[in-house]
Amino acid sequence: MKLYDQINESIGFIKKDKFLKPKIGIVLGSGLGEFANTVSKKIVFNYSDIPHFKKVSIKGHAGKLVFGKIQNKTIVILQGRYHFYEGHDIKDVVFPIRVLCGMGIEKIILTNAAGGINPNLKPGDLMVIHDHINLMGVNPLKGENDERMGLRFPDMSNVYNKDLIKIIFGVGDSLGLKLKTGVYAALTGPSYETPSEIKMLSLLGADAVGMSTVPEAIAARHMYVKVAGISCITNLAAGISKSPLNHKEVTETAKRVKNNFIALLEKVIPEF
Repeated sequence: MKLYDQINESIGFIKKDKFLKPKIGIVLGSGLGEFANTVSKKIVFNYSDIPHFKKVSIKGHAGKLVFGKIQNKTIVILQGRYHFYEGHDIKDVVFPIRVLCGMGIEKIILTNAAGGINPNLKPGDLMVIHDHINLMGVNPLKGENDERMGLRFPDMSNVYNKDLIKIIFGVGDSLGLKLKTGVYAALTGPSYETPSEIKMLSLLGADAVGMSTVPEAIAARHMYVKVAGISCITNLAAGISKSPLNHKEVTETAKRVKNNFIALLEKVIPEF
C-alpha cells in the first residue's frame, strides 16, 4: 500500500463517526506529556489502535493521540513520539506527523528534551528553535516522492516560521519567562554524545542537541505546514556537564519546568 493511502486509512479510522478538524498540531517530547491533560473536550486514541501507527517504547512517551480544545482552538496532540534509534524506519518515525498534516492542520509545535551546548543555556531553560542541523544520516523524504503530499525538493530556508517564533516570544514576555533561542542539532542516538562530538557541534553552530524533531520538521514542511519548535533544556551536554548523563535527569528536569511549559503553550495556542 502506498504511503498516501496508508495516511488516508489512518485518518479514516480516526475520523470514523467523529467530526474532528484541528488546525494546530503539537508533539510532546520526553517528560512533557502532561500538557495533554490540560485540554478540554478530549478524545483519545492509543497509537496501538490506529492503523499503521507503531508502538512507543520509551519512558515518558504515552503513545496517545489526543484531540481537544484550548480556549477557541481545536488541537491534536501526539503525546509521545517514535525515535529512529528505536529501530523504526525513518518514514515510520514521521508517519504520525504526516497523518496530522493530512487531517488539515496548518501549524505544528514540535517539542523535545535537549542537552544544552551553548554556555548561555541552563537546565530548565526553554529554547525556541530557529534552525536545525540534521546529523542523523537520514532524511524522511528519501525515496519515491508523491506530489500529492509535497514537492520533490522542498525549500528548507525557513523551516521554523518567523511569525510563529515572534508570537512565542511575545507570550513568553507576557508571562515573565526568559525564553532562549538557538539551533537544534539532531543525532541518531540512543547513546549520548561524546565530549569531542559536543565540541564539534559547538563549532558547527549548534546550541542544543537531541535525537528527534528534525525529521518531523522536514516532513511537516514537505506538506506545507508551518512549524514552531521548543526545546526544554534538561541537561548540559557531555564535556560541559560535570556528572554522567542519564535519562532520569531528563525526565526530572522536564517535570520541574512543566508548569512554565504548560503555561506557555496554553497562551501561545490561542494566538496561533
